[in-house]
Amino acid sequence: MTDGPGYDHTAPRYTLRLYVTGSTPRSTRAIENMRRICATHLDGRYDLEVIDIYQNPVAAVDQQIIAAPTLVKLLPLPLRRVVGDLSDTEKVLAGLEIQPHPLPPSA
Repeated sequence: MTDGPGYDHTAPRYTLRLYVTGSTPRSTRAIENMRRICATHLDGRYDLEVIDIYQNPVAAVDQQIIAAPTLVKLLPLPLRRVVGDLSDTEKVLAGLEIQPHPLPPSA
């Protein structure tokens, strides 16, 4: 996807970490929502790491995660966080300072 038609080589690449708590319905929903948002709005310009804080509690302490699911945008700076199941796409995009993908023109 990174070399497809319309790919913008000057657009920033995003480094994202999603902290979840096991395979709960809320965690699963957050993962699905974030993958959909990335596929739709970041067009291959992202690295998404999912961290289960039950299996890696040190990672949560290092990033001062106090609620899960929590999405952390590490790059591009500034660092941003969004808490919740990420079902509100507009809130996630605004929180991460990502410009929404333009809608195709109507026929």
